[in-house]
Amino acid sequence: MKFLKRVVVPVVSVMLLVAMFRPLCMEDGVCDYLKLWIIVGIPFGIHRMFFWLIPRGYDLGGTLGILTLNLLVGGVIGGVVVIWRLAMAACYLVKLLLAGTAWTVKKASGR
Repeated sequence: MKFLKRVVVPVVSVMLLVAMFRPLCMEDGVCDYLKLWIIVGIPFGIHRMFFWLIPRGYDLGGTLGILTLNLLVGGVIGGVVVIWRLAMAACYLVKLLLAGTAWTVKKASGR
């Protein structure tokens, strides 16, 4: 169950988000990876923002500008979180592989 939670869910969710948003980041057949990183990071980081700018007393353009700034900051925070979660998934996978190898060697030499 820990493997599913720590490795499979983060990797599959990032893969689905990249597959869904990559066509939006294509310009002249080349992917803009910075834009993709920010867009993929929005679901991971928007709820981790501690300070939201609340648009009050602005016209429509100012309100949309502040909401866009909130999404950009959430995307950057989420991009860092995505990288961290993928790094932790890789570390956990390596840890499991090393433990499995040690267990196999121990069982093979114990016979």
